Amino acid sequence: MAQQPHDPTAGPVPADVLARHLRERATEFLRALRLHRESGAGAASEDSAEAARALRRAARRISAGLYTFQPVLDPVWSQALGPELAWVSGTLSLEDACANRLDRLLQALHRLSGPAAPDHPPGTRLASRVPDAPAPAPADGAPPGVPRPAAARRATTGTVIATVPAPDGRRAADRRTEETPPPAGPRSSRPAADRGPLALGAAKAGALLDRQLTLARTRAHSTALRALESARFHAVADQVAVLASEVPLTPAAEGADLRPLADAARERLADAVAALPLLTAGSPYNAEALAHGLSPDSAPHPQDTPWHQVRLLLRLHRYAREALDPAAGDDPRLRAAGEALDRHRDAAEAAAAAAQAARTPRIAPATAYALGVLHADQRHEVEAARYAFQRAWQKPAAGAP
Repeated sequence: MAQQPHDPTAGPVPADVLARHLRERATEFLRALRLHRESGAGAASEDSAEAARALRRAARRISAGLYTFQPVLDPVWSQALGPELAWVSGTLSLEDACANRLDRLLQALHRLSGPAAPDHPPGTRLASRVPDAPAPAPADGAPPGVPRPAAARRATTGTVIATVPAPDGRRAADRRTEETPPPAGPRSSRPAADRGPLALGAAKAGALLDRQLTLARTRAHSTALRALESARFHAVADQVAVLASEVPLTPAAEGADLRPLADAARERLADAVAALPLLTAGSPYNAEALAHGLSPDSAPHPQDTPWHQVRLLLRLHRYAREALDPAAGDDPRLRAAGEALDRHRDAAEAAAAAAQAARTPRIAPATAYALGVLHADQRHEVEAARYAFQRAWQKPAAGAP
């Protein structure tokens, strides 16, 4: 007979509730690993990607449980397995992070560029044009409409047509100093519907970001494949397989209550949130957040670090509540706050990617300008996410009077 979930409102939460939670997450880990191997570990298929995400989710929850409830677990075992599971989760998350970052930046480029001119075919854009100017008389005396040599046409025309990469990843045939052959590897499917051609600077910025982030995604994919075939990962999988049947508890776990440990995770989160500059986050424009955008190094933005820490602590708090009561981990207030912090992380990393691309040597001024606008747009997205977190966090908790 299946064991009934424990009601945390009925009194102390015993350690066997945690043991059952860890066994279930370990079973999910092993099931996802089997699906990943059956779908083809080296194939860039959707089934393989979804199995890798399931592996990542299970690894995160097991690692969080080992960290939060460490006093009732065997210390040597938990301190050895927890960091290894964090390594698995972090390694498997890199590929999706690169794909999502590229998609976010390309969508922002199209949003910031506005509607495209309808009188030009996809893949082309007017780089410069003299509006309403009559065509000058040809220097060679040839009447208008008579074909002339290309050199003469370039010398007399008032319009320059620049072929630029289309939003779906097609590249122009002309060679530019910013372009290199695209790397082989998995690519995200970015639908080009409702996306017109970009202005020349934005198109070159998009092509540069596409190359850099696709290369990073390819490397992350290769790193994940190597990690899943490594002896280190096989050792982790063996330990998780043991965890699926037996959870090493300490002798003091018998009669222990898990509620104070979960409360400690909540208090750590509350202290970290109290240290955040929520008044600044409520301001519609945080000029100080843009002051470090032109820094020559690629270090994380100094304002972002405490917010990233709060995001990790919020995840630990949610997973601790989920371990005690699966329904409690889906608190709408915590879910909205977590989604805001996820958007904050994504926008901050996208802004850093735009700034990194702007440091590419010998890029055109129009490209650098487009990347600068893109960086500022993502930093404003960071501020919007902070404001959304503030609104979500200040709402009363579920069940509060």
